[in-house]
Amino acid sequence: MTAFLIVDVDDLLQRLESRGVALDIHTVAAALLNSASLAAGLGSPEELVAVAVADWNRYRRPSGTAGVSVQQVFASEGYDLFNVPDRKFVTDALLMHYFSFDTESVDELIIATSQLDISTLVHRVQTTDRARVRIWGDEPPPDLEGVIFQPLESILGIPSKTVALYIDFENISISLSEQGYILDIDVLLEGMLHQAQSHGQVIHMAAYAPWGQRGSLAPLTDRTGREVSDEVPSRLARANIDPVFSLPGKNSADMRIAKEVLDDSAKTDSADVFIIASGDRDFNEVFSAVRARNKQVIVWGVRGSTSRLVESNPALAVEYVEDFCNLERHADVLAAASISAAPRVGADITEPEFRPSQWSSVILQLDQMLNEADTDDVALAALVDRLIDVRAVPNADRAEDLITQSAGRGLLLIDPEAGEVRLNHASPIVEKTLLIRDRIVHRVANTLHVRGWEYVNYGFLLKGIGMDHGLTGPGLNANDTWRSEWVDTLVREGILTRELVPHRHNPEDLVPVIKLAETGTASAGQPLPGVTRDDVDKMIRRVIVSVEQFTSFRGFAWCPLGSLHRRLRPFDPSTTFQQAVEELLEEGAVTVEEYENPQSDYTTKGISLIEDAPIIQEVVAERNNFVRVLLELYESRQPINVETLQEHLDHMSGDDLDLWISIMQSENVLKSVPGQPDVFSLFRTHHTVSLVAGDTPEN
Repeated sequence: MTAFLIVDVDDLLQRLESRGVALDIHTVAAALLNSASLAAGLGSPEELVAVAVADWNRYRRPSGTAGVSVQQVFASEGYDLFNVPDRKFVTDALLMHYFSFDTESVDELIIATSQLDISTLVHRVQTTDRARVRIWGDEPPPDLEGVIFQPLESILGIPSKTVALYIDFENISISLSEQGYILDIDVLLEGMLHQAQSHGQVIHMAAYAPWGQRGSLAPLTDRTGREVSDEVPSRLARANIDPVFSLPGKNSADMRIAKEVLDDSAKTDSADVFIIASGDRDFNEVFSAVRARNKQVIVWGVRGSTSRLVESNPALAVEYVEDFCNLERHADVLAAASISAAPRVGADITEPEFRPSQWSSVILQLDQMLNEADTDDVALAALVDRLIDVRAVPNADRAEDLITQSAGRGLLLIDPEAGEVRLNHASPIVEKTLLIRDRIVHRVANTLHVRGWEYVNYGFLLKGIGMDHGLTGPGLNANDTWRSEWVDTLVREGILTRELVPHRHNPEDLVPVIKLAETGTASAGQPLPGVTRDDVDKMIRRVIVSVEQFTSFRGFAWCPLGSLHRRLRPFDPSTTFQQAVEELLEEGAVTVEEYENPQSDYTTKGISLIEDAPIIQEVVAERNNFVRVLLELYESRQPINVETLQEHLDHMSGDDLDLWISIMQSENVLKSVPGQPDVFSLFRTHHTVSLVAGDTPEN
């Protein structure tokens, strides 16, 4: 029987050091040898070919207080010392020396490493049909079927600590941004994951932020420089970090994290190490409570933004995000760019796609303000108000931060003494953003004028933009996804408007169309001209109630969007329905997708509720409370009218009461009593009423 044990000594020692494990190197070498012998079913370790792989030049001198030579230890235990000074040749060197000229196939191959380079030996070593291949490391290597994985800590008898990570993503991102760092989400996640794993086995990771709320987070990019703020939750999920929604503002995330840390640390199977990524002093009491439960607490902060109370707490280990995440600063990048600004003759320069970002909002809104006022400068405070009004940011602090970042990138020119700001038209970003806006708006206007249409079909517009010769150049007009993102941006900024109209072949389906915005600003969350904020809020409640009732009663996951629009058309004199659906989409409260329709050859656009969304829970709770009052009046034989309802719902305004009566009528929960139009009867066996009443379904 031929059995091999290959120990990656460099990786082994580095891992033990990073874990803070102080083990005698003799014990480690012997434990690996004995465990491999037992796993292979050998009579003694001498029957095993044990190979200790390392750049042995670095271990020539004795290390540690006892003056132990690592080379001597492994040699004395019976290992072959295989020297590989250049790591990139390690696999080929092992194959050539131990496996290429051996005619006998391997029956047992054990590799102790967490590095993928040596792990690839399992594909290249000739083994017998019944051979067993084992990897002793941190985690199972990817794409290696049939390989037996065992944690190295269990082989060495090291109790592996478990780790739970809680990231106040809003706090960390804003703190890093304030310190001038470019928030590269790829680099940030890579650094955080590696640092968390260095403390043990990570069993729980969560990141808290107002996901989907534009402007609540500092702008985030990827390695290509593309702005990817909207993609961050999905990127976190792919990294096994749970993106947890919290409302904008410091207290919301703090309270959520504090509650979950306290709850989790009290469980019997809780982690040994709790990492809280936030330098906020409000967590000090939480830290003390977790420490009292005999847990290790590590705080991740940002220098200059971490509370001194946290930094001076001797019971805490404080680590700084910028130390283990290789983030660049804006100033350094700009300085490097200025040095290498002149391109080399003949250089092959490829430019990434120029996509919309949060800075696009600043450019487009400021340019619109300058055109409206017919001036070159506007008050800085006015731009702050504008960004808040169009919901590009949630508050003045974030608006000022976004404006400062835009100025730092050379997009704006600020006169601090006069308190005024203007666009820097010399900036390539400003130039491209305005060019894209002008070409798309011209395309829409020209199509409407020449063809005499009321609107432009969304797909038709994308094809037209794709053929626009004025939008050629590096990073421009790349594909339909690029064109769609810019059209959606112009809709969001109130420059274009989008509506849903019935499909000519399938009236059950609604298709998006584009129009020019009327005079005034209209953007995501802001009503279009002729539609008030109150109209949109009322329609949002009607949409949620109708979809919830339809899907609940029929047992469907979705409701046809066209049917829903026809049902609510009496309450939609303009574009209220469209705006309500789009606002719910932006808040992450609904999804709109194409579904197979068993009654049609065409797919049907359907809408479904995301039940965990705060606005969904709020409206459904409000409806259920109203139905409970109706049940109370019904069971006490009191008349159901405005007066009795107002007595039981004294907290509800007259407009809200009228709205809910109207909703209950349109949903057939209430019906007017013949001859008494102001008195209503309750449809007691209605599906929704039965659910709220808690009726037991009949068998």
